[in-house]
Amino acid sequence: MTAPGYGLNRFLAAAHPSATYKVMDRVATRRASGAQVISLCAGEPDFDTPEHVLDAGIAAIRAGHTRYTQVAGLRALREAIAAKFHRENGLNVDWRETLVCNGGKQVIFNALAATLNEGDEVIVPAPYWVSYPEMVQLCGAKPVVVSCGANSGFKLTPHALEAAISGRTRWLILNSPSNPTGAVYSREELQALAEVLLAHPDVLVLSDDIYEHLIFDGIEFFTIAQVEPRLRERVLTMNGVSKAYAMTGWRIGFGTGPGWLIDSMEKLQGQQTSGASSISQHAALAALTGPQDFIQRSRIAFKRRRDLVVEQLNLAPGLHCEMPQGAFYVFASCEGLLGKTTAAGTRLTGDEDVVNAMLDEAGVAAVHGSAFGLGPYIRIAYALDDASLRQACEAIQGFCQGLV
Repeated sequence: MTAPGYGLNRFLAAAHPSATYKVMDRVATRRASGAQVISLCAGEPDFDTPEHVLDAGIAAIRAGHTRYTQVAGLRALREAIAAKFHRENGLNVDWRETLVCNGGKQVIFNALAATLNEGDEVIVPAPYWVSYPEMVQLCGAKPVVVSCGANSGFKLTPHALEAAISGRTRWLILNSPSNPTGAVYSREELQALAEVLLAHPDVLVLSDDIYEHLIFDGIEFFTIAQVEPRLRERVLTMNGVSKAYAMTGWRIGFGTGPGWLIDSMEKLQGQQTSGASSISQHAALAALTGPQDFIQRSRIAFKRRRDLVVEQLNLAPGLHCEMPQGAFYVFASCEGLLGKTTAAGTRLTGDEDVVNAMLDEAGVAAVHGSAFGLGPYIRIAYALDDASLRQACEAIQGFCQGLV
C-alpha cells in the first residue's frame, strides 16, 4: 500500500522491514489457522528471566518507582553499567560516559542518527544483523557492505577493511559474537583491525557486544576498545541485558563511549523516547549487581543445543554448517538444495525459497541468509528446548530428503 498524497520520508520509503519479523508474522498467521509450526527464527532466549530480577521489578512497582527517570537512565544503573564494563571488559568508564536506552537497538540508532549526514558511509561486514544497513539508510547515509564469507570465518579482514575505507567513511560496525553466524573475533584479529583504524583517525567504531556472554569452547571474549586503548575515544561499546539475562521484553540496552557522543545521543533520546522504563531499569540493576550464575547455566544449555543442531543439520542432504563459536544461531549453507524441487512442487532457486518451503511444507520457520547480506544460507536460532530442536531438525532432514 502506498502512502496518500502526503508521502513518506524518502529514507524510510527506501528502507526494508525486518526480515526476521516478517517471518515471525508468517508463523503467527499459520498458527492462527491451526498449523503446527516450530519457530527457529526469533533471536531471544527461551528461558524465564531470573527470579531475583523479577522480584526487583515487582518491588520497584510496589515502591512506586513508576515515574519518569532521567533521560540517560537512573544513576544507580549507570554506575552499575560502568562497573560492568570495568569488571568484565577492562574499560575504566565513568558513569557519566554511559547511556541507558530502550533496548540495544536504540543505542545503535541513536549513535548513527546523532553523527551521520547525507553522503557519509558506514562499513557493514556481511553477514550482518538485518537492522544495521537499514538504520544507516534511515539516517541518510550509505551502508558499504563488505562480504565476509566462510573462507574468512565470516569475519572482516584487515585487507578488506582497508579497501572499504574512503574519505566519506564515518563508522565501522563490528558484532562479536555475530548474529547471524556466531563468529567471534579473537584478540589478535581485533588488534589487526585496530592497526588499520589507527591510520584512519576519522573513522568511528560501533562495537555490538550484545552476545558477549554466549560464547563457547573456552574461547575468551574481547572488545576492540579493550584490545586497543588508543581507539577508546572513538569507540561506542554497546551491550544490554536482553540476551545474557533473558530480558528481551524488558527493553534495556546500554552503551559507553566518548563524552561528546554520549551527550549527543542523550540529547537525541530526550526528544525521542526520553528515558527507558523505570521498572525495567530497576530490574536491570538487579541483573547486573545480583547473582550471575544464570549466565553460566544458560551457556551450558546453549552449547548443548548448538552441538545437537549442528550435528543434525549436517545429516540433512544439501545442508552444511560449521560450528559457531558464540550467540545462539547456526548459519547453514543451503547451496546443495538449490535447483531442486520440493514434494509439493516448489522449485528452490534461492535461500528465501528454501525457508518459505520449509515453513509451508515442514512446519519449521527459519530466516534466509540473504536477508543478512550473504546467501545462499539459512539462519537457525537454537533458542528452544532440546526436544523441539530435535523435532525441528528431523523435519528439516525429511524436507531435504524429499527434494528431487
